[in-house]
Amino acid sequence: MEGEFSQSLTPPVSPSALDHYGESAPSRPPCFTCAYEPGREETGRLSSNGYISRGALKRLLLKLDPAPVDFEGDTVDIFDFPWVTETALVESTKLLFGLFRQKVLKLETLVQSSSHDFGKHLETDFLGRKLVSRPVHPFKDAEAQLPSVLVEELFSITQLIGRIKNLPANVQSALTIQHQGKLFPPSWQLLHLHLDIHWSVLEILHLLEQRMMGQVVYAHQFVNLTGETLTNISLFEDQVNNLLCDLIGLAMNKYNKVRPTEILNSHHYHCLCTKELWILLIHLLEHRSKTIHTQSFWSYVNALLQTVLEGTPSGDRDPGLPLHCKDPDGFTWWLLTHLAQIGILLPFQKQLEDNWSFVMGLLKSTAQEEQIRMIVHCCLSLSLMWGPNVSAVTTLWEYYSKNLNSSFTVPWLGVSGLGSISRTPLCLLQQAKSCCSPASVGSNSHAQLYCSTNSFHIFLRILALHLSQEHAGGAPWRQIKGRLYSKFHQRRMTELSDTGLLHFLLLFLVLAQCAELEDVASRACDLLAMLPADSTPPALRALQWRGQLALVLLYLEKGLDAGALAEQLATYFSQAAREFYLKTTEPSRKLALWAPLSSYLEGVSEVFETSPNLTLSEERLLNGGFGLLLPACRQSELSSALGLLQTVLAQLRRVHQRCGQPSHSVDSLSWVPLPSVAKERHQAVAAALWSHFFPFLCSMRLSQTPPPQLADAAAGFTLLALDMPGSAPQNLQPHPIQSIMQSFGWDEMLHPLLVTHYLNHLLQNGESSCGIVCTGRNLDEQLAELTRQVLRLPEVESVLQRAGLHPAAAKDPKPAMAVFIKAVGQSYCELQLLSERSSAVSRALEYVGDILKYIKPYLLNKSREGLQLAYWTVGCLVKHWSHLLATSKAQQLLFRIVDVLLLSHALLQQDSGAHTQMLSALKESLPLFLQGLSVAVSVSQSQGAYLKQQLHSVISQYLSRFLPSTPSTGAVVNHPVLLAACETTPTPQGERLRRSILHVLRENFLQFKGLAPPPRLAAVLSFLLELLKRNNDRDPALLTVPLPLVLRCLMLVNEPQVKRLSTEVTQLIVERCTAAVGEHAALETIISRSVVTFFFFFPRAFVEDNEGVYDQQVYNVLEVVAVLHPFTVTALIPFLSLSLRKTECKRGLGKNTSLRNGYRRLLALLGDSGQAEMISLEDD
Repeated sequence: MEGEFSQSLTPPVSPSALDHYGESAPSRPPCFTCAYEPGREETGRLSSNGYISRGALKRLLLKLDPAPVDFEGDTVDIFDFPWVTETALVESTKLLFGLFRQKVLKLETLVQSSSHDFGKHLETDFLGRKLVSRPVHPFKDAEAQLPSVLVEELFSITQLIGRIKNLPANVQSALTIQHQGKLFPPSWQLLHLHLDIHWSVLEILHLLEQRMMGQVVYAHQFVNLTGETLTNISLFEDQVNNLLCDLIGLAMNKYNKVRPTEILNSHHYHCLCTKELWILLIHLLEHRSKTIHTQSFWSYVNALLQTVLEGTPSGDRDPGLPLHCKDPDGFTWWLLTHLAQIGILLPFQKQLEDNWSFVMGLLKSTAQEEQIRMIVHCCLSLSLMWGPNVSAVTTLWEYYSKNLNSSFTVPWLGVSGLGSISRTPLCLLQQAKSCCSPASVGSNSHAQLYCSTNSFHIFLRILALHLSQEHAGGAPWRQIKGRLYSKFHQRRMTELSDTGLLHFLLLFLVLAQCAELEDVASRACDLLAMLPADSTPPALRALQWRGQLALVLLYLEKGLDAGALAEQLATYFSQAAREFYLKTTEPSRKLALWAPLSSYLEGVSEVFETSPNLTLSEERLLNGGFGLLLPACRQSELSSALGLLQTVLAQLRRVHQRCGQPSHSVDSLSWVPLPSVAKERHQAVAAALWSHFFPFLCSMRLSQTPPPQLADAAAGFTLLALDMPGSAPQNLQPHPIQSIMQSFGWDEMLHPLLVTHYLNHLLQNGESSCGIVCTGRNLDEQLAELTRQVLRLPEVESVLQRAGLHPAAAKDPKPAMAVFIKAVGQSYCELQLLSERSSAVSRALEYVGDILKYIKPYLLNKSREGLQLAYWTVGCLVKHWSHLLATSKAQQLLFRIVDVLLLSHALLQQDSGAHTQMLSALKESLPLFLQGLSVAVSVSQSQGAYLKQQLHSVISQYLSRFLPSTPSTGAVVNHPVLLAACETTPTPQGERLRRSILHVLRENFLQFKGLAPPPRLAAVLSFLLELLKRNNDRDPALLTVPLPLVLRCLMLVNEPQVKRLSTEVTQLIVERCTAAVGEHAALETIISRSVVTFFFFFPRAFVEDNEGVYDQQVYNVLEVVAVLHPFTVTALIPFLSLSLRKTECKRGLGKNTSLRNGYRRLLALLGDSGQAEMISLEDD
């Protein structure tokens, strides 16, 4: 007993109680408590100190002492007085109950005064429970009056404490207070004491009835005083009814605050104590019903709920139920559902019996969708807990059969309350399947059904539960089959809206899944056939076809032949396709017809994708309707139709190959036909494809605007002919693969895009290439093998050997092509005879063919990889074949390359869609083009001037295009024009290209417009400086090409960055020229000519009109040059002095002191010559 004792302040043990009893304090009795226990609130677990966890309830039902160890001593202390254990209750009954009433009143006084004298009321709580839970001893003759007195005292206690509903509001509010500490307010103590007393009264009355062997005990003194009859039976009934009324009232108060969306998440009890009290009542009343044949728990509850529904008491006495329930029907459903949920989780008893008889009365009432959804949700929960009820299903069906066209939406829920729209047959079937496997009652998905779906879908879950009962032997289906079918006839079918038809389809899909598939599918198709083909709207027809295709999917899933279903549906499709094909059909009608036709295409695609073996007559969905549909389709519509074709081709090849594998029949979990049967069915599918699709592909192959999927579909048929050559039509035999490839790959009349796409598709399919290329390798290995074979050709080997290149150096396709191009160019340059060169040019042009035609698909589809490959390939040709392409025989190809790839209209337009992709590809290969064009310009004999003009145009175009607006190190250093001109050791070819670039810079990027500097001047100077730095050119004639305009920038532009860059460029040019020439006289002649030229860039009138402004800047520029190379400026002294004197003379104001001072500063840098000129100026 001491082991069960825990020194805690948590009720009902108190410090005073411990002090009083000493070390041998009795064990804690069971009680109602909300004291905190880890994890209790989250799991809803009952208290470990409660009546159920401590075993008190179980002992009560087994007719054992509920507290067998609490009164084992000879004496016991109760209410601070010692008592003889055996005689206390018999001899001092009224005294003990009187003391108990005093303690209760004292606790109530403490609550009223908000006192926190915890020690005293804890003792009252503890000892009071000891008293009321004391079992009754077997009675002797001297104790004959004890039962009657006991009934009277228990009645007095019930009158003293009253009912839970009459407790003050501050006490009732303790139900909702979450206490996780060790100290509790008096209101909490009083409330839980009331719960304990109410239960203990029932417990004692039940024990008394057991000990009296069913004999009724009258309260004689009460009868004598009042004249009213009071027995243990009547007191028990009143106590049960009052307690249930109070609990229902508490639940009603909570329901008034519950939203419809929270019906199953919000419990009917306020705290776990009231939940335990509900469970105790269920156990006790159900036990009494089975043992002494009293009313069951549901009988008590039903009578009270009937009063709630009617609003008036059903009997002579008013049970005292609240009259302010906001929704009696909804509350009744809610409470029944949660009580049923408690009833299936009883700790040690068979689950509570169902209450369908009462529920059926509730189902007869009508309501709005908001409440109907909650009712059906609760009905589904009850079906999951109690098992389905055929009467409930039929009652609900009566309602829904009349309202199939309703959307069953709750307005305030918005779109969340709408049923999901099934766009494809598979989605429709999956939606129906979700109704066939309802989640368990406690799951989150079940609780969210109110928000996630409508009431009809919830009803379908109830129906599926009914049809899926185990061990029912088909009886549930026979019970309800007639009621379901009888609601549909021709008039009813024509009345269905699109929503109604969707509900019809979902209903029959659920029936097909849960009942007899073939019977249900046959009836559904017969009913759908009642829809008139000429007046049914296309949208409704599309939904009808989706439903029938969903049935086909279900047939395949069950391993049943779907031939009859498919045949009927394909007939509908052919009729619609014929109307779609006719030229007399209005465009608006065609647009409407596409809705069911596209639904058919999507559904057939899903049928073939999900079919595991293609042996269940799937080919019947592919009929002559496709031969009418395909020619009438527009581009977007044709894309859908050919997409279906590719799906069927791929699936047919996949299952046919799998069928031939030995392990297929072992590994597959689904039904697998015999190989001979499977091959026969596959031949039927292939025959349908060849008959209804392939002729259309052949009719489109010469189109100049072939649809993108045409090549893929043709490749699919090629692969099908590879796998199943016997399935090809007679006109392609005996070599169907060669025939198809001739039609789609080798005909010169075909569009290049179609050919390249077709061959690319074939090469990308590893399985197909094993037959065509005669290797079993993947695509990379096949290309490598093809490259090795090409390099072994005698002519290729000869070209490589003459150029001194070994084929082993290039094993991959791209490097191999570069090696071959370089070898052809080198071989041409080494030839001396004119006849040999002419022959080599002809052979080279044969090698490349019309290369611009071959790369055109890459330019059109604008794929990044394709554009990069195209530009790189042609760039290699231009660079390595520059001498060859400059000849009169090949120069037209070079001109076309420049016009198409470098100066095309798409590239010159900034807003062109191809602009970004093509520029990105060109940027990487531009150095190859520039280097090759520069060489071609130098060797061309007939069109050199035109080529030079084109080269300058290309340089100007892309120097500007890739040049940033402001100097950026990365953009300038990696500029493709700069990369083309850079070389470690100067060569004549590189020097020619740099000269062209410098001329373009001078003419197009450094020219001033009046006094306005050119745009992006800093970036241009940065590019020029980088170009000079990265090349070691020493030719002054080359270096000084841009010098006059650089000096002009230095004089006229005050921007610091431009000043710095101009100075650095000038310094670099002067230093390079000095190092190259070495003799001052020659250097002076060259640079002076440039400087003089610079001065004459300005009109003479401009210098005279702005003499006071720009002359000083001229001297500043010359100071920079004088510091770098004074001899150059010394040669200009006579010209500068003459210009100064002429300027002063024209002004007529005498000496210009400011101008002369600037000139003197310049002369001071020129040594003796400067000093002599300064003396001459002083003599003026």
